[in-house]
Amino acid sequence: MSNVSALPVSNESLDTSVRDRVSAEEWEVRVTLAAAYRLAALKRWTDHIYTHFSARVPGPEEHFLINAFGLLFDEISASNLVKVDIDGTIVDDPTGLGINYAGYVIHSAIHAARPDLKAVLHTHTRDGIAVSAQKGGLLPISQHSLGFSGRVAYHGYEGVALDLDERERLVADLGEKSVMILRNHGLLTAGVSVEHAFQQLHRLEYACNIQIAAQTAGNAELIFPPAEVVAKVEEQAKVFSSGTGPGVQRHWNALIRELDRHGTDYKD
Repeated sequence: MSNVSALPVSNESLDTSVRDRVSAEEWEVRVTLAAAYRLAALKRWTDHIYTHFSARVPGPEEHFLINAFGLLFDEISASNLVKVDIDGTIVDDPTGLGINYAGYVIHSAIHAARPDLKAVLHTHTRDGIAVSAQKGGLLPISQHSLGFSGRVAYHGYEGVALDLDERERLVADLGEKSVMILRNHGLLTAGVSVEHAFQQLHRLEYACNIQIAAQTAGNAELIFPPAEVVAKVEEQAKVFSSGTGPGVQRHWNALIRELDRHGTDYKD
């Protein structure tokens, strides 16, 4: 929930197609980010027209891409993503719908402070919010959650993210990490690429699914692995957290094969 952005629009000409007026590098990022939106829809991680994924545009300008406010995730394509600069000026808005201002606040904060992170993904899933509302947060009770041990930041709920000064606290809470649970709100992952951020989100969402399922299984007592095992998995998971291993692309390639069986118009 939030309002459509009333931020200023630049005078960039919109007389040509999006693909014709952007670089090949930007178009590639657009296609990849659009695929991430469609995959999230396929996996039912959406909250109607709310929540948002973003990706930094390659090049010296401080621009990033985000969804038009009003489109469903399964309507996002490479050519209808909105380009915004860090200061909030909408550079290119093919649909004229503007953006979710809360999305601008959250995503601009991370893109401005963490140039190492090229993509930021945020969800409002049932199990993600349920875990965010638990005092203990993400519990080390599954192989999936153990992979995030020591890597999850937490940001306290301050209301709908419409206040620009919240950006400072959000960035401070994130620190050097790339995974965050927004208390009473949802999940956020970032990465060195869209593919990396999505791999982290995929695992984090599943870890939350497992936690809620385990907690609702009657009066069953949860098993917590010993400290030495937690430390071992933390070490093993470092290759996943860096986003540089071959597993990221293998994971993404499999997702794209799955997505393409449902259609390829996200590339348009």
